[in-house]
Amino acid sequence: MASVPLSSSDSESLRRRRREILADVRETLARTPRELSPKYFYDERGSELFEEITRLPEYYLTRAEREILVGRAGEIVDLVKPCTLVELGAGSAAKTRILLDAMTRGAGRVTYVPVDVSEDFLNDTARALEAEYSSVDIVPIVADMGTSLDLPSAIAAPVLFAFLGSTIGNFAERDAVSLLRRVRAKMMPTDRLLLGTDLHKDSSILNGAYNDARGVTAEFNRNMLRALNAELGADFVPERFSHRAFYNEAERRIEMHLDAIGDQTVHIPGLPTLVLRDGEGIRTELSHKYDRESVEAMLGAARMKITRWLTDDKRCFALSIAEPIA
Repeated sequence: MASVPLSSSDSESLRRRRREILADVRETLARTPRELSPKYFYDERGSELFEEITRLPEYYLTRAEREILVGRAGEIVDLVKPCTLVELGAGSAAKTRILLDAMTRGAGRVTYVPVDVSEDFLNDTARALEAEYSSVDIVPIVADMGTSLDLPSAIAAPVLFAFLGSTIGNFAERDAVSLLRRVRAKMMPTDRLLLGTDLHKDSSILNGAYNDARGVTAEFNRNMLRALNAELGADFVPERFSHRAFYNEAERRIEMHLDAIGDQTVHIPGLPTLVLRDGEGIRTELSHKYDRESVEAMLGAARMKITRWLTDDKRCFALSIAEPIA
């Protein structure tokens, strides 16, 4: 079969994306410690690996959040009465189906707007949901929610914005507040935010969740380098990096790193040569842990307030329903 050439607009879009990634990688690798953004985890393979992580026995977060959603989705929908569900970082939308089931029960048509950085994975999710829900209009949006939030101009209100899975914890405090402010700017008075946050707990549980026995999280971590190789034409050798994750008690956050195994040189076209010494690390993720007070402060800085605080039975995880403050 003959290949179909890219249109000029497609080619320019790819060039622009590469320039943006290159500028971001240049800036973060120059930091001390060196960093790469966790958004680069989520190419198609990375998204599949993360879905596998959510099923691991050590990774309690997904089960705890799902417990809350199964038990309280009806209550959430009755309270907000949403006509539209906008989900940030939608992934496979596995937990979202619980909310969609509650929204479509005895209702007319509703709209689901999944927002995700991984276009292929997002389109797969949209196709699967279209086959499952005849009364849901699905409008996928490919976007980096860390920098922008462009939504369709006309979506039916009230809107329930869902940011699940404690993804907010991947952002430094200032960036988390900036993201929430972007959401707040899109909200009408009747709209609400459903925010997932992992709660502070014993460090042995937290360390276990990010260092699973099967090594899936380690493979997920290293896959970021494969994604950057594909995007930028870099020559990282993922097998020459070891996974390191630990709970920083003072900062109340998990830190995930990739540490160089032996001295190595990495070429990224358009950037200076990257020289790494044996054991030198690149930080790939932060995952902050919260309590109610810190969640209230974060939402307050974005001009929102909690109206419902929902936790699982073991109080491992929380879902907050937040409303905009005028």
